[in-house]
Amino acid sequence: MDFLNKLSPYAHWLLRIGLASVFLYHGSGKFGDLSATAESLGLPLVLAVLVAVGEVGGGLLILIGGASKDWMTRLAGLSFAVIMIGAIFKVHLQHGWSSIGNLGMEFQFTLLMTSLYFLIVGNGNK
Repeated sequence: MDFLNKLSPYAHWLLRIGLASVFLYHGSGKFGDLSATAESLGLPLVLAVLVAVGEVGGGLLILIGGASKDWMTRLAGLSFAVIMIGAIFKVHLQHGWSSIGNLGMEFQFTLLMTSLYFLIVGNGNK
C-alpha cells in the first residue's frame, strides 16, 4: 500500500489524460468541416465552432493546468460540463442510460461528472 500512497499525488493525471483524449479527439474531428458538423449536431455554425473550440481548448487546458494554473483546470472543467449538458439534453437523454450503440447517456454522464470534479476541485486535490 505504501507504493500506491506514494503515487496518489499523481493520480489526477489519469483522469486528466483520459478526459483530454476524449475531448481532443472529438473536438479536432469537428474542425474538418465545420458546416457539416453544425448540420449533423443541429446547431448554428457559430455554436458548432464554440463546441469544437471548447473541446480542443479544454483538452489542452486540462493538461496544461495540471502542471500550471488552477484556473486552467477549472475553465476546462466548466467548458466540458457545458458541452456535456448540451449533448445529454440535445441528443442522448431521449435514448436512455445505456450507451450501447452510442445513443444512451452513460458515457456522457461520466464525462460530465469528471468535468464537474475538475471544475470544483481544480488543482486542489493533487
